[in-house]
Amino acid sequence: MSDKSERVMYHLANCKTCQRIIEDLQPESAGITLVNVKPAIEPEVIDRLAEAAGSYEALFSRRSLQYRKLGLHEQQLGEADYRKYIIEHYSFLKRPATLLDGKVFIGSAKKEVASLQAAIEALR
Repeated sequence: MSDKSERVMYHLANCKTCQRIIEDLQPESAGITLVNVKPAIEPEVIDRLAEAAGSYEALFSRRSLQYRKLGLHEQQLGEADYRKYIIEHYSFLKRPATLLDGKVFIGSAKKEVASLQAAIEALR
């Protein structure tokens, strides 16, 4: 069960998109802790994110270079597979993934970032 007061943004420190989002939203000023997912992210964290998101697939990035390299685009993946791959390699986690008081915001799509920005503004 996730902690409803958890405020954490999981990001990749050398990802330009994550850097831009962090610079634009200034999550630390709203009490959000920044956590770099490299070199690995703990299974418990993935489980909390998936619980909030409703599935492991929602957290899974098909843009990871590993996705094609491992031939995953040619396979039928299930929830256990998504969890396994995210835990095995940080690049499979859609980033940034932000937990705010039990709600999760995943990825860098404009609509998702706008929702995250509104949630952060509400914390200030």
